[in-house]
Amino acid sequence: HPRESGGPPFTVNSERLRTKTPAVYILATQPHATLYIGVTSELVRRVWQHRTDAVDGFTKRYGVHVLVHYVHAEMMDAIRREKQLKRWNRAWKVKLIETTNPRWDDLWPTLFGAPPERVARTDGPPLSRG
Repeated sequence: HPRESGGPPFTVNSERLRTKTPAVYILATQPHATLYIGVTSELVRRVWQHRTDAVDGFTKRYGVHVLVHYVHAEMMDAIRREKQLKRWNRAWKVKLIETTNPRWDDLWPTLFGAPPERVARTDGPPLSRG
């Protein structure tokens, strides 16, 4: 049962997402704010756990819930990439995010084939849609 395993309370219809597909990912509180870098074998399940504060830790403590970057890779490559990204300075991490996600949209919906969602900024005026 998904809730018992800490997963989302819905069925994932994509075979690619149901299977264990390792990924390295970056979460943020908002654009240019707190970042969290992680690696997982089940991206949907792990991001769901972060988004719902299902697991105690950094993301729960600081409210880091917005998926702003992810890349699927073989597990050993994903682990190496996570370690590499954690050593990078902040400017490099921001540049990586903005290379593929310049508006810092929430990529969570893209895991299900939907378009990304715009994230409100608190460090300036809200970004407009479109």
